[in-house]
Amino acid sequence: MAQEQKLLHLHVENTTALGAVFEACKTRVAAALNRAPDLAGRLRTTVGYDGRDLDKHLASADAVFCWDLPRDHLAERAPNLRWIHVHGAGINHWMPLNELPRQIVLTNSRGVHGERATEYVMMAILALNNRLPELVTNQRQGLWRQCFSSSLSGKTLLIIGVGNIGHSVARWAKSVGLRVLGVRRSGKARRWVDEMHKVANLHKVLPQADFVLISAPHTDETDQLIGPAELDLMKSGAGLVNYSRAALVDYEALRVRLNDGQLSAVLDVFSPEPLPADSPLWAASNLLITPHCSSDDETYYTPRTLDLVLANVRRLIEGKPLRNRVSRQLQY
Repeated sequence: MAQEQKLLHLHVENTTALGAVFEACKTRVAAALNRAPDLAGRLRTTVGYDGRDLDKHLASADAVFCWDLPRDHLAERAPNLRWIHVHGAGINHWMPLNELPRQIVLTNSRGVHGERATEYVMMAILALNNRLPELVTNQRQGLWRQCFSSSLSGKTLLIIGVGNIGHSVARWAKSVGLRVLGVRRSGKARRWVDEMHKVANLHKVLPQADFVLISAPHTDETDQLIGPAELDLMKSGAGLVNYSRAALVDYEALRVRLNDGQLSAVLDVFSPEPLPADSPLWAASNLLITPHCSSDDETYYTPRTLDLVLANVRRLIEGKPLRNRVSRQLQY
């Protein structure tokens, strides 16, 4: 019994409404533990669903892996809790972070999506360059209208948010001859990006872009970052890809410009989700909709996330800083 009390307790809490892609079931947890044999005898894991017996597990948990959990009186309900890992990159549903006890570190899954997300963005940019949204609009209307386009080489991609995903996309973009502009909070240069700018220069760089990728996190600073004025600055015929969060873009203003033929778009994120059947976006011209499935996959996403969590378990045991730590100030 004394040895068991020394084990670090990781509780895995599942939300069944998220679907099988996000399920960290006992089988997946066991497989991840088999990939981390050095943690044997150092870690105790429990797995729960939809809040059943949650407080029982929180009473002794040192760490929790979950999508979300009730935060009322969390310090009292989970006196040993030092760390929560959010199953996903976005943490908007955890705002405001001041509700989270200060002693608890929050981490997320940024970077786990990398390879799959880059492939999605590649597909989206190729679709925009080949005017696929316009072709699909014509198809729905029974119109035989040829849409010609030139190759990608020499065109300009603007990446708003050059983190893990944006940087990976930049590397691919350079390989196909695109000029790459970047916008990030710090303005710090990154490899594969020809010019990096701060957000204050957004209006300067938007008119140069043939394609705009939104891959920045949603924060107070980025809310409605792309509104009517910004959309009007984009080239006629330019394409927009929103991979990150719907709240960064004014979708009603975008819809007007899609229907007018000024822009085309590929959107993967919406508010609310699922997108209601009566949303006017479903009928918008020059738009491809993917239902928030751009980078999560049934085979690799949760197993790779569990590997990340267990790597951080190892760091927690060894007293090292956790990776993917969320800044309360920056909100990502």
